[in-house]
Amino acid sequence: MNVSSIVVQVLQEYVEEVVEVLKSADFCDYYLHDVEKGKIIVTVEGEGVEEEIEKLIKIQQLPHVIAADMMMTYQEELDKERAKLEFADPVPAMLNDGNMDPSKIVYNGDLKKRF
Repeated sequence: MNVSSIVVQVLQEYVEEVVEVLKSADFCDYYLHDVEKGKIIVTVEGEGVEEEIEKLIKIQQLPHVIAADMMMTYQEELDKERAKLEFADPVPAMLNDGNMDPSKIVYNGDLKKRF
């Protein structure tokens, strides 16, 4: 499960109207707004980034929305990958292999030469 906050920018005169639309929407949760700044804060949830992006696009396409951008995100899959790294050996096994021929090690860090 992923959760992201989105800042929605609208003109001052449309803030209340857009807030009502967002409050009743089934694709986001409304949190707060500032009429003077024309900003509205909502969150979206999704099983993956693709689902969150679909919901972001729905918000961006609402009438009177000037911009809607993700600001903060929590990604469950990222936590899983971090956990794997936390328990992984920081040195690849091949570098600890005394019988490994160094000329067989392929460096993939230089994308210019790779593609």
